[in-house]
Amino acid sequence: MKAMILAAGRGNRMRPLTDHTPKPLLMAGGRTLIEHQIVTLAAAGFTELVINHAHLGEQIEAHLGDGSRHGVSIRYSAEGHGKALETGGGIFKALPLLTDGSAPFLVTNGDVWCDFDYSLLSNGQAIADGDLATVVLVDNPGHNATGDFALGAGRVSRDGLHKHTFAGIGVYHPDLFSSCEPGAFPLAPLLFRAMDAGRVGGLHHAGRWLDVGTPERLAALDRLLCEGAG
Repeated sequence: MKAMILAAGRGNRMRPLTDHTPKPLLMAGGRTLIEHQIVTLAAAGFTELVINHAHLGEQIEAHLGDGSRHGVSIRYSAEGHGKALETGGGIFKALPLLTDGSAPFLVTNGDVWCDFDYSLLSNGQAIADGDLATVVLVDNPGHNATGDFALGAGRVSRDGLHKHTFAGIGVYHPDLFSSCEPGAFPLAPLLFRAMDAGRVGGLHHAGRWLDVGTPERLAALDRLLCEGAG
């Protein structure tokens, strides 16, 4: 199974750090955010990666190259400066690099750090027959106290008494994007429709997870990793 790392965001909440450096190349614990993801994916057996980029994307390609020093093969989906296609549009543009049209693929956000075991999503059972997605949910952090989706008996819905936070990690069937057209659009509405049709599974990750969306959270992650917790 191939994996995609979403790395095209402008990182406005990280400014001024991202004025001259793309957010995926910000450092924490002596390693860039995106390299944390690459190393974790490679350890789980994901060796064919696709990375999209927009803002300062040439820096990402120059830094990572073909991925060989990390034991992976990287292909890039360039969206152009100032033309980021959002999550859904970015995945849709990269589909020819990710799948033959029938094989599912994994997608993870480039600005999260976690100790999730990606190998749980690397086999043929990652998506149940008839499903369009399997998403990973985590306990709600302070900045998203009300959560995103409900999880019960391995099924995900948008409504429920106890909601969890979407980890930005999922396995998707290409049919999830069958009605899409090229351009910028979010992923969430596609997931909502699939949930309403009962076609989204999920699992809960009880370990460590951090959305590295602000300078304060980046500094917190750096402290965590430098203390040897990573």
